[in-house]
Amino acid sequence: QFTVMEVAQPKDLQEDFVLARRRCAELGRQRRIFNARSRITGGDTTAWDAQVCDRNIKAATGKAREETFAAEMRQNDKIACISENRERRDRKNLCKAINDFQQRFQRPETRREFDLSDPLALKKDRPARQSDYDAWNTISGMQKFMGEDLNFHLRKKFQEEQNREWSLQQQKEWMIGRENQKCAEDLYLKTRLQFDETAKHLQNLETATRKAVCATVKEFNKNQALESAEKKIQEKKQEQEDNLAEIANLLRGDLLSENPQQAASSFGPHRVVPDRWKGMSQEQLEEIRLVQKQQVQEKMRLQEEERQRDADWDRRRIQKARATLLFERQQQRLQRGLRRALDGSNLNLAREQLLQKKHMKELCTNHATEDYFTQFNTGSR
Repeated sequence: QFTVMEVAQPKDLQEDFVLARRRCAELGRQRRIFNARSRITGGDTTAWDAQVCDRNIKAATGKAREETFAAEMRQNDKIACISENRERRDRKNLCKAINDFQQRFQRPETRREFDLSDPLALKKDRPARQSDYDAWNTISGMQKFMGEDLNFHLRKKFQEEQNREWSLQQQKEWMIGRENQKCAEDLYLKTRLQFDETAKHLQNLETATRKAVCATVKEFNKNQALESAEKKIQEKKQEQEDNLAEIANLLRGDLLSENPQQAASSFGPHRVVPDRWKGMSQEQLEEIRLVQKQQVQEKMRLQEEERQRDADWDRRRIQKARATLLFERQQQRLQRGLRRALDGSNLNLAREQLLQKKHMKELCTNHATEDYFTQFNTGSR
């Protein structure tokens, strides 16, 4: 068998390229339509965009909250550092103040038991005895004994003179005390009488003042009662007049008469005052119903147009798919025909080559036989 290689023509390459491009386009279209992940036809892109926007807002909000927490943490750390530094500084100042206080008021020489451990105690100590009247000469010191009082007479005379002076001084102080007590009693009696006279005078003045105040208050209360009664009468009369005027204004006003002009707003004819608006008129209701009806008709028209457009697109897609299928079938038929023709031509060429080889083989055989006989004949001769 012989293998016949096909020769690709430029036209065939172009047709194959067109078919491959259409096949890739059809596969891409099918992926766009039948893949639920990447299909956007028939989907609510507005809702998807809103979801993406909400997700971005949530992410931004979370990021802002995290940044806020981080800022608060940094602020708390800063406050903690400041508080720690302040506490360290206060502790240092307290230690310094304690040291200063100890240096000023708690020195070693001010202690009660400092004399037991004073290194200069021997230098500061007094002699054992300075005189007979030395207070440091105690019995345990054994510096003074009985019978050694050499100044007994002088001391006794001095004591007697001292006792006499004390007695005279006590008598003098007693007399001065009696005189001072008598003067104090006289002054107290005089002051008591003066206070009594002053209290009596003040009591008389208070009684007179109270009577005058009572009379004045009584007259003032009487005048106030008259004025209050007159004022109540005038207020009641004014209230009745105001009530009558208010009733008349309400009866003739826009509130009870339901005037639609009272609800007109100063910001424009399309706005109303809510607390004065009595509802829409029949013409406005009819206009709203008409607009709603027009909107319904417009929506139905748009839906019909969209349905027709979808049907048209479906029809075109089906026609295009059918034409593509027919074209592919035609191309396949043409390829099968070309293949059969090419196979027939290859078969004919193979047969011709086989016959030609067979003929050449027969010719070669004949020439070899003739040469053999020729050589044989020549050798026989």
